[in-house]
Amino acid sequence: MTGGKDEARRGRGTPSGESRKPAAAGASARMDESGEAAAGQGAVNEPATPPESVTLAALQSENAALKDRLLRALAETENVRRRAERDLHDARQYAVAKFARDLLPVVDNMERAIASVPAEVRRSEGAVKALIEGVALTEKELLRVLAKHGVHKLTPVGERFDPHFHEALFEVPDPTVPDGTVSQVVEPGYSIGTRPLRPAKVGVARGGPSGKPPSGR
Repeated sequence: MTGGKDEARRGRGTPSGESRKPAAAGASARMDESGEAAAGQGAVNEPATPPESVTLAALQSENAALKDRLLRALAETENVRRRAERDLHDARQYAVAKFARDLLPVVDNMERAIASVPAEVRRSEGAVKALIEGVALTEKELLRVLAKHGVHKLTPVGERFDPHFHEALFEVPDPTVPDGTVSQVVEPGYSIGTRPLRPAKVGVARGGPSGKPPSGR
């Protein structure tokens, strides 16, 4: 009896063990199929490598953009340098404008002092002649110093009237010279660099031919 029960229990255990083996095999198969599916999905989602021509074109485009930015930066730097040089030059040239303008009456007075002495007195020997020569040399030296700093005297007789450098006080009928010619200078003018420091006070000829007279600058 005991042996029969043992055989019956072993008999009941055997089918159960056999049923677990196919289940394990099925699970293994499902795992294999799942892994293959995952591998297949990974292969589909993997990004494609761009062609070499596309990469080269992108690099060339980026290089062209960088080159353009570099050229623009260099051009801007050169413009800034030129502006700085021009501003520095103007500052040096026109810094003495106010001082030079204040000196112009001194030059005028020297010229008037020389002009007030009669010609025969200036030609005569004596202290007056020496004094006039000294004043004339002082005026000449003062004009030289002004010219050294860019200040030049304007005596535009025979030149075309320029409203930037000349101030017309009156008109003079004169058919022998082209219309608009400066025929008389009442007071000389001065320029500094390319700018007027004091316009020359002049008389302008009218009634002549319409041809343009030559410009003195």
